[in-house]
Amino acid sequence: MTFRLSRNILLCVLLVAFFSACSSKKKVTKPSSGTSGSVFHQNNKAIEKEVNRQTKGNFVTYTPQTYIERFKGIAVTEMNKYGIPASITLAQGILESGNGNSDLARYANNHFGIKCTSDWRGKGYYKDDDAKDDCFRVYSNPDESYRDHSEFLKRKRYAFLFELDKDDYKGWAQGLKQAGYATNPRYPDLLISIIERYKLNEYDRKEGRVEKIKREDKVLADINKNISKEAVKDKPVEAPPAIEGDYYIVVKGDTPYSLSKRFGLTVDELLQMNNITDGTIKLGQRLLIKKSGNTDNYYNGGKVPVYNPMIYTVAPGDTLYSIAKRFNVSVDDLIKLNYLTDNNIKVGQELIIKK
Repeated sequence: MTFRLSRNILLCVLLVAFFSACSSKKKVTKPSSGTSGSVFHQNNKAIEKEVNRQTKGNFVTYTPQTYIERFKGIAVTEMNKYGIPASITLAQGILESGNGNSDLARYANNHFGIKCTSDWRGKGYYKDDDAKDDCFRVYSNPDESYRDHSEFLKRKRYAFLFELDKDDYKGWAQGLKQAGYATNPRYPDLLISIIERYKLNEYDRKEGRVEKIKREDKVLADINKNISKEAVKDKPVEAPPAIEGDYYIVVKGDTPYSLSKRFGLTVDELLQMNNITDGTIKLGQRLLIKKSGNTDNYYNGGKVPVYNPMIYTVAPGDTLYSIAKRFNVSVDDLIKLNYLTDNNIKVGQELIIKK
């Protein structure tokens, strides 16, 4: 009996030791998102230790004002290069990084909460977010984070934002949420609140129309290069011919600037001939492209443009933003054309869309 009892105790001890050993080997190493699998989860403590060694643990603590002062230069530079409003970039940086004081900003230099997507080949910093141990991009310095923010937005789902006016920060704020940049339903309101509280829209300098269109053309061209040919199949099978006499039918990839160069016009001439006041064109739109053609609908004797007001009656569910998007105008233009004092509109109200 004693021998059997001792044998049972010994067996239990061996089993406990075996399972303990197995448990100690169950160390989960998570591959860095966007790698081939050969590069694995960088230990956050190792990253933090290196940063602490470089900074000697002395971090700059930013206030919103000092954060703006530090990063307004790079925000304006990126705006002039890509067309993303500096106000939006700064507001996102303030919101996403806690004025540059979050661990993600301090240790990963990540000021926009950009995660490790499939095309990311750099290091990863892991923290719980939408899922446990989400991987966030690590940058060598904050300015690199700002530059990558611009590159990140050059994706197909954000393409429509680059057609907004550069100073339309409200449209950008709403559009970022619409495109899925953030899941917080209050994200646009938070950005707009930060922009207006610190008057960040003062950094959104205006450009001439032609310069704006050239810049947008370049950004949209870069976006289109990243779209696979299989994804670009939205042209109808029975599409109208590209040219009909003195008119041209807009196809995918066309822009006012590229068409003006193609048909020997200036951008202003093309837009004026077709009574386009917001600088945008649509897929399938019929454009007059010859000054010698029939211009009765656009010119009075070929000299003075004829502007016929376009009236829209507000329907239930309409907002100034949704109406502006529908008719390719800016919210500010709607406000100015209709002498509105705020963004409030009523069902049944008649609005001038274009003059």
